[in-house]
Amino acid sequence: MLDRVKRLIEALKEENTGIESIALWQDGEMKLVHRFVPAGPRLIYSHTKSFISTAAGVAIDEGLLTLDTKLVSLFPEYASIITDGRVKEITLRHLLTMSSGFGGAFLMSANRRKGEGYPDYIAYMLKKELKYAPGEKFVYSNADTHLAGCMVERACGKPLLQYCYDKIFAPLDMGFPAWETDPNGTAFGGSGLYLDITEMMKLGILYLNKGNYNGKQVVSESWVKQAGSKQINTGHEAIWNSGYGYQFWTVGQRENAFRADGAYGQFSIVLPDVNAVLAIQSSEQNNVQKFCDKLIEYVIEL
Repeated sequence: MLDRVKRLIEALKEENTGIESIALWQDGEMKLVHRFVPAGPRLIYSHTKSFISTAAGVAIDEGLLTLDTKLVSLFPEYASIITDGRVKEITLRHLLTMSSGFGGAFLMSANRRKGEGYPDYIAYMLKKELKYAPGEKFVYSNADTHLAGCMVERACGKPLLQYCYDKIFAPLDMGFPAWETDPNGTAFGGSGLYLDITEMMKLGILYLNKGNYNGKQVVSESWVKQAGSKQINTGHEAIWNSGYGYQFWTVGQRENAFRADGAYGQFSIVLPDVNAVLAIQSSEQNNVQKFCDKLIEYVIEL
């Protein structure tokens, strides 16, 4: 795997791809960290979602939630604004598999900047009519993940960022990160987390090690297996996308492989068949499709 990654780096040097850094962890040690730009935290966009999945897994392990916990059961104060009764059937499972039924990409970055959902993202979503029955169809949306994060926050009884720090960031030897919040101060589940590549990829290392980090079981092995396995069809399955787990994308062509994935190329790719995690961070000017083609060619394809 190291030779493959080195060849990928050399290929990337030949043209301006917008890649900022690449790191490889394999067989229990860091094999390579190559930076095209100076080190520092960057926005990891939807890679954030996989941290929310992990927080949900920890909350389930602790008996605070189940996959079948209904969203509205934790937020009864919003019941009076619901106009579509099917909204009351949305569960944590539906939110983690992007199958809430809202049927649109809500609370995406450009629209949040324009004020979408202000001043209350939960109310904004719960007032909507559903396009599909919960669980019927995969439709990617930041809102689903944020609502899942809100469920974790309500269930654990402390700010979501604090819970994530206590249960995930601190056990992974990470600092207290910068993280975008919603208008009510809750860490935004769909995006907004800032991490350096060597911090970001620790989540992948945790999942490669079946939920264990430096001898501590941070999240259960059962959760790792579920989250990284296909739970729902996405409708665009290929080598790179072969289904969706609980806020992780599966990767075809590699046995049990899956990835945390953020916009513009913020990846932590878990490759159990070679006992490795490959992480990439990229600038907003990255040609994602061109880079992914190279990544598949040099690393993913067997």
